Amino acid sequence: MTPSTHPIFWRDPKLDFVELRQVLDGRDVSYSPHSHEEWSIGAILEGQSEFLCADRLHQVERGNLVMMNPNVVHACNPCHDSPWAYYMMHLDKEWLAQCLLDYGIRASSSWQDTRTDTLLSTAFYEEFVALCEYLMSVEYSSEEKQNALVGYFVGLFKYLNKVDGTPVQLFPNTLLPNNKLYEVADYLNLFCLEDTPIEVISAKFGFSTAYFVRAFKRHFNMTPHAYRLNKRVQLGQHALKEGQGIAEVAQAVGFSDQAHFQRVFKKRVAATPHQYRCSVS
Repeated sequence: MTPSTHPIFWRDPKLDFVELRQVLDGRDVSYSPHSHEEWSIGAILEGQSEFLCADRLHQVERGNLVMMNPNVVHACNPCHDSPWAYYMMHLDKEWLAQCLLDYGIRASSSWQDTRTDTLLSTAFYEEFVALCEYLMSVEYSSEEKQNALVGYFVGLFKYLNKVDGTPVQLFPNTLLPNNKLYEVADYLNLFCLEDTPIEVISAKFGFSTAYFVRAFKRHFNMTPHAYRLNKRVQLGQHALKEGQGIAEVAQAVGFSDQAHFQRVFKKRVAATPHQYRCSVS
């Protein structure tokens, strides 16, 4: 039996656009600020925690839903001595955007960020918890589970559109402002496996190192080095889900040894690479 302090991951090869995590006793969990490529939603099942999303700090507890846009830096950690249990779900943003377009919730297949960090709604909370239990059950088929996912998120996003005050037909494409820091972020994403010194990268883009590190952290809520490590962890997660060996993955995603990979991975995923690779389906 899996100890209650260990996270449980649910995945289905036929539903590769969704991943679910259940933590029953997370009082000793500690997340470093990190981000995901997916759109994420979670439910606090027990206890209280602090939820930092970008530069916004929320106090959340049982009954709260939390939501995170792709690539937004966040961290959710239990309050001191508080029992803490939660579900966390990650959804591929392309799948979700297409689903919302198909059902007339959004006017474009391009992903559009949501504007809500937390939601206190008994109905949506209870339905989400029931959805998570449904996914983790072995009694239902992949097709039935996909239908349940679609039904829940169509209803949720209809509601979020009203909360956000954004008419469905007028949801415009989000254009990033012209900022050279985005070019640096793209560079770090593309060359995240290289150990190019930050001093060299800042000079390449015409910044002094001190200014570059301050400006990057202020803009992305993460230092350039942490941003690069976060991308390596994301690549590691993809490889582990495919069943690759931990030592092999550590080397492939740019870590000097398996122990270093495990330390960095656990700070951002709150699970060891071995725990993450194992899943119920």
